[in-house]
Amino acid sequence: MSPDLLDVSVTTRYIDDQSAPDRDSYVFTYSVTIKNKGQVGAQLIARHWIITDANNHVEEIRGLGVVGRQPLLKPGEEFEYTSGTSLATPQGSMQGEFLCVTEQGEQFSVEIPEFLLSLPRTLH
Repeated sequence: MSPDLLDVSVTTRYIDDQSAPDRDSYVFTYSVTIKNKGQVGAQLIARHWIITDANNHVEEIRGLGVVGRQPLLKPGEEFEYTSGTSLATPQGSMQGEFLCVTEQGEQFSVEIPEFLLSLPRTLH
């Protein structure tokens, strides 16, 4: 099964009122939209995130589903969720993959390209 069955896009936001820069805590949310652009249904089973801060500290997160769900997307459907993470630096990045399965039982992975987490107006 082709991993381009699902299209994934991500937007991020810095959460100022939950962050504490004086304690090296920078909180970000990321909103993920997953759209089924294929001809068969597919279910998101598990996630794997690699979170890297500006000091090259790496944290890996693995788990079933996203935000407590394992959405089944029929052709043309989309699912959006928002989650968050905290970094010790004002910039960092995330990347990862979703493990999915088609309604016919075929497993496939969807790569999520690296995206930046950054305070507003800190990148030049």
